[in-house]
Amino acid sequence: MNPHWPRRGLYAITPDEPDTHRLLARVETVLRAGAAWLQYRNKDASDDLRAEQALALQPLCRALQVPLIINDDWALAAAIGADGAHLGEDDGEIALARHELGPDAIVGASCYDDARLARLAVHAGASYVAFGAFFTSPTKPNARRARPELLQETAILGVPRVAIGGITPDNARPLVATGADLLAVISGVFDAPDPAAATRAYLSCFEGS
Repeated sequence: MNPHWPRRGLYAITPDEPDTHRLLARVETVLRAGAAWLQYRNKDASDDLRAEQALALQPLCRALQVPLIINDDWALAAAIGADGAHLGEDDGEIALARHELGPDAIVGASCYDDARLARLAVHAGASYVAFGAFFTSPTKPNARRARPELLQETAILGVPRVAIGGITPDNARPLVATGADLLAVISGVFDAPDPAAATRAYLSCFEGS
């Protein structure tokens, strides 16, 4: 992973927004408010729309020096020259993504509620590991629930640990205190009445930690 990328902060994940122009405007607000990383995710989009939107986000992220990570699709990340990809357990091999994207790419792995998956992912070349859901998530209401202690137990892996799932500014501080380096959020930011203020509220959870 590029050593110049931030290793702590808000990891914003895009909503399922069909309008590319509106998506860019929504994302820009959050990035300018201080989000550290951006993951492009759109489960409802066609392959063509996903390629269009990912490509449209690339110059915005470059201009604001925020890494752009593509959800579920390392091939799309490679095709557009994104900064990395995030893979779930059914999205392909971490080692292959690492090989294809190169040594400086950010390759993330969903590890759900399983420290063993995290160890295997890091061994295969993952740049970070993500655990969750820690709380009930409006995006994935049936997601497996993770123990906060996983964040502490996996510090030995030496990579950033991402917490995801129902995280709000009100419940995030204990996760940061336990070891979360990045808070991954979709609805908590993009569905907020004031996404910029919501972003700053998440960032405040890292103060003093």
